[in-house]
Amino acid sequence: MRRGHPLTATLLLLACWAVTGATARAQEPRTSAIPDAIVGKSPPPQGANVQYVAGDSRTTGYLAVPEGAGPFPALIIIHEWNGLVDRVRQVADAFADQGYVTLAADLYAGRTGSTREENAALAREARGNVPAAIANLDAAQQFLRARPDVTGKIGVMGWCFGGGIALSYGLGGAQHDATAIFYGSLIEDPEVLRALTHPVYGTFAANDRGIPPEQVERFAAALDAIGIENDIHVYDHVGHGFWLRVDDDPETRTAPAQHAWDRLMAFLRKALR
Repeated sequence: MRRGHPLTATLLLLACWAVTGATARAQEPRTSAIPDAIVGKSPPPQGANVQYVAGDSRTTGYLAVPEGAGPFPALIIIHEWNGLVDRVRQVADAFADQGYVTLAADLYAGRTGSTREENAALAREARGNVPAAIANLDAAQQFLRARPDVTGKIGVMGWCFGGGIALSYGLGGAQHDATAIFYGSLIEDPEVLRALTHPVYGTFAANDRGIPPEQVERFAAALDAIGIENDIHVYDHVGHGFWLRVDDDPETRTAPAQHAWDRLMAFLRKALR
């Protein structure tokens, strides 16, 4: 696990990922500036709403597809505790711009929250039925694997509520190729984590009272102990939720958000390309 301010970690990051960058295909998109979506400058969502769970007309995901014929690797992204809102759709568009067919899943059956109380109730309901969440994401995988423009390589990632669900899905869902967690709930038991079969990325915040750095350290140590490849980093001077809403505090959040984005793009290239 790495911790610190992103400016002091840049040389280490470049050293860690020099080999993976060299092995990527020449035509692949390279690491870019952080998405406009997370600084509040993105246009309206450009993709399409899709129903991906058979027999369920309420659950509506959002699909963003890269330009070109493909095939492309794919991502399933999982929303925060307030549900599938436009910012998550806009981030899906940003991943499509980087060459990933991206499905933003809907774990709340079309509902979103507008207050902390509503958000907490929705998240509590979904967390209380993890098998249903796993079935939802299995359906998302099936939807993507049926597309001729998808290579078959699929990663799953989420923020906050979605980060914890992404880890649960990595442990109990259908086979996939990568898990990425942004400040989501963690599991520290190495015996439970042995169910993972792929690398894990994690971005966390030193000022996150819900997921303190000590817990992240134990999680990273457990992954190391069982031989799961991982890239886990705790960023100083920021709190929970910093990455998806840089515009709330651009002076503090821009540098760590860029560093986390660079790490994520390198991680996905290595795991999915």
